[in-house]
Amino acid sequence: MLSAFSNSLKIPELRQRIIFTFAMVFLCRVLTTIPAPGINPAVLEELMDSLAQSAGGALNIANLFSGGAIARFAIGALGIMPYISASIIIQLMTAVVPTLERLAREGESGRAKITQYTRYLTLLLCGVQGFSIASVALNAHRTFGLSQSVVTIDEWAFRLLATVSLTAATMLMMWLGEQITERGIGNGVSLIITVNILGSLPMAVAAAKQMFFPGGNVQPTHSMFHLVTLIVLFFLVVGATVALTQATRRIPVQYARRVVGRKTYGGQSTYMPLRVNYAGVMPIIFAQAILMFPPPVLNFIGNRMGWDSLNRAAGWFQFGSTPSMWMYAVMILFFSYFWVATQFNPVQISDDLKRNGGYIPGIRPGEPTANFLDNVMTRITLAGALSLTLIAVIPTLLGQHFNIDFIITSFFGGTSILIIVGVMLDTMRQIESHLLNRHYDGFLEKGKLRGRRG
Repeated sequence: MLSAFSNSLKIPELRQRIIFTFAMVFLCRVLTTIPAPGINPAVLEELMDSLAQSAGGALNIANLFSGGAIARFAIGALGIMPYISASIIIQLMTAVVPTLERLAREGESGRAKITQYTRYLTLLLCGVQGFSIASVALNAHRTFGLSQSVVTIDEWAFRLLATVSLTAATMLMMWLGEQITERGIGNGVSLIITVNILGSLPMAVAAAKQMFFPGGNVQPTHSMFHLVTLIVLFFLVVGATVALTQATRRIPVQYARRVVGRKTYGGQSTYMPLRVNYAGVMPIIFAQAILMFPPPVLNFIGNRMGWDSLNRAAGWFQFGSTPSMWMYAVMILFFSYFWVATQFNPVQISDDLKRNGGYIPGIRPGEPTANFLDNVMTRITLAGALSLTLIAVIPTLLGQHFNIDFIITSFFGGTSILIIVGVMLDTMRQIESHLLNRHYDGFLEKGKLRGRRG
């Protein structure tokens, strides 16, 4: 593997792509450190403590994806998530809106129009979310009983400056991500999210050191047995995540031999890979997004109206509570099948196979093939959804049973580890393709990633 990294720098084009990627990622990290105008840092820290009590795990997750920008109220506080949300919305609408479905089938020109619609929707979401965050900051001293206002300038001037700066930073991140995809290595947007998550790694290491090796005469809060258990569990979770990300069910496909003029086509055997975790990390993102909103909304209404029942109901949705964990697990299972139902089209796949002279041995072409693919996908999705649910709830279980901060447990499962593993594998594949094209060995033996065959 080390030789593969050194060989990557020997290829001029690949070296330029890697350097370009690092430069763009560095600019994205800079955006997460520049504070928004008109913010009082001391009062902001007091606000974040109050929000942590009311929003709980939702705030921790949002802050993790933003690379800590929310806690600093940086101009990059929205991160790249509005673009991700817009992409998901457009992708889901493509499956149900005939106009978007036709555009998706028009090839490059249709995809360009869909990309443009995604950018417009991203701009709209940034404006709405930026204005909402500015309004929360303005009313924070009244809502949460702070000592003074978080904002040090005129209200409407702050709303305008905050909304414009947050929107501009997100749109710049989106453009930088597209540049990475086009001129760098890997998927730019995914890399930005991954780097933001990894930006919390030093804080996680420092928190872990404080737990097990506090120094001085302070007694550690956890024993060495806990440390060994966490290390072993970390490698097990990473290995399970890699296996889940790479796992596929291979459906054999045979193409009939046909003669066109003097040339013979087909007559070959191949396979169709169906991913066990077809939805990827999307079910977790959907479930977290839904569970993120009830606690602050119920707490806000309960505090304003004086209804304690709403405050108690908000506790049901707090990440870590027993009701929220059950809702979380059920929603992950539901959205795993929902994503497959909207994105996997067995009828279209069956028609494409029939049109190209392909068939599954033992299965008649047409509707029987579509039914067979649908049944297979239903069964393997259940296994993938259960595994995804287990990996998703591991951070919360660790935090509850071992009394560990979220900043540490976030690297033991859930969205973080799935995104990191998926993005790293995809980036390694792209680098490996450049190496193999120039007759260099790849990252693993025989120049191929585990789980791939020629």
